[in-house]
Amino acid sequence: MKGQPNDRAIRLGEYILEHKATVRATAKQFGISKSTVHKDVSERLPLIQPQLYPLVKAVLEQNKQERHIRGGLATREKYARMNHKK
Repeated sequence: MKGQPNDRAIRLGEYILEHKATVRATAKQFGISKSTVHKDVSERLPLIQPQLYPLVKAVLEQNKQERHIRGGLATREKYARMNHKK
């Protein structure tokens, strides 16, 4: 996803908000790095869309609080698949 960084930051913010997406999922969807997503939504977005930024930040904070749960579920699924193959 090439183009103007400010336009990209707005599109990323809207995507995160609409899909409640993580930084990783957003980066994968747009074909860019996690670092780029993080920089765009944490540094550029507050300057160009200050009304959108708090909403996006709230989603990212919620994802951050839930990540240990998602990690545990992924580990459980991994071992369930391994045991199923045996």
